[in-house]
Order: sequence, then structure tokens, then C-alpha cells
Amino acid sequence: MSDVRHVLVLPDRDAAEEVAETIRDRFTVPEEPQLVRDALAGEDDAEDAQWLVVVEDPDGQLDAAELDGFVAAWDGWREAH
Repeated sequence: MSDVRHVLVLPDRDAAEEVAETIRDRFTVPEEPQLVRDALAGEDDAEDAQWLVVVEDPDGQLDAAELDGFVAAWDGWREAH
């Protein structure tokens, strides 16, 4: 068990919610993805926030390249750890 967590970064809440809803149809994920608002440093305005979709992958079975392509459709990216 590798206990991997994938962090997908999206430009806005709508995109993050859509990714969180559709990722379970495309990939086998054991848990509901978590949405997190990530305010940019020094910014108070909600418009200046990125949204994160955190996907737990305890068995390390999700393909990073496939996730990269998936999230790119929403102008997002996967944070490499």
C-alpha cells in the first residue's frame, strides 16, 4: 500500500465540482474526492482562488498521465509530489 494522494488544481469552483463529479465515472476511486478552496497568498477575493480536488489513491492504482489529461480538459493540472 503506497497511500498516494493526487491533488488536482482547477481555476474555479464550477470546474472543481464538475471534476469531482465526473472523476468517479472515469476512474475507480475508493472515496469521494474532497474539494478545497486554495486562496492565493495575500488575496482575500474569492475570485482569486484556485480550487483543489483531492483524490485518495491508497493502492497507487491511478495513472498520473491519465489524470493529467483528464484535468487538462478543465484547464487544470495535477500537482506532482
